[in-house]
Amino acid sequence: MTAAPVFAAERAVAVLSARLQPEPPVLPDRDEARRWAAEELAKAPYREAEPSWLDKALAEFGRWLRSLSGDGTPGADGGYAVPLLLVIAAVVIAVAVVVVRPRLNARRAAAQDVFDADAALSPDAHRGRASAAAARGDWSAAVVEQFRALVRAAEERTVLDPQPGRTASEVAARLGRAFGAYARELEEAALTFDAVRYGGADAGSPDHAALARLDAALAGTTPDYRGTGSDALVRPL
Repeated sequence: MTAAPVFAAERAVAVLSARLQPEPPVLPDRDEARRWAAEELAKAPYREAEPSWLDKALAEFGRWLRSLSGDGTPGADGGYAVPLLLVIAAVVIAVAVVVVRPRLNARRAAAQDVFDADAALSPDAHRGRASAAAARGDWSAAVVEQFRALVRAAEERTVLDPQPGRTASEVAARLGRAFGAYARELEEAALTFDAVRYGGADAGSPDHAALARLDAALAGTTPDYRGTGSDALVRPL
């Protein structure tokens, strides 16, 4: 091999080696390093790995419980932790009984009679009672009396046959066959009546207003029995 090719090969190796040498590391100052760290932690994988607020709250609660039974305080063997958890559980149960149970009872109120055993009143008498109750802010009584007015009006028009022991849901089902356009409103009215009268639920002005509108709407509507059976209904003559 001649000297020229050897020299050319050696020069190529030297150039390649120089290019493959790693560049000296860049050493940032304090502010630059802080900026780089902030940019890195702002990336999506880091954000997704952060604990949720619930995880943080549970972790803080766990540290608090450990602090009660550690550091040489009484109950270092964990004697405080279990009673404390039992107290917290009892508080949660008490809140559920006081707050949640009445609402569940209102929703699951057993079906009961629409009318009491006292003397029968006319629709207008029940409407008068409803108006008086509404005037004094007794919305529960206003709802009950307004629904009873609706039922008595249907009986007077022979859309319903008078029947002791009839429940609100039965009224809604049977009037819904005669007034199909108001079947949904009748269902909701029956649920409201049962919840207020027998479930202990609170009523408000909108509940009474909705029943009053339904009462007026049914009074101005002709029953339509087409496509329905006549069981438990008396057709007007």
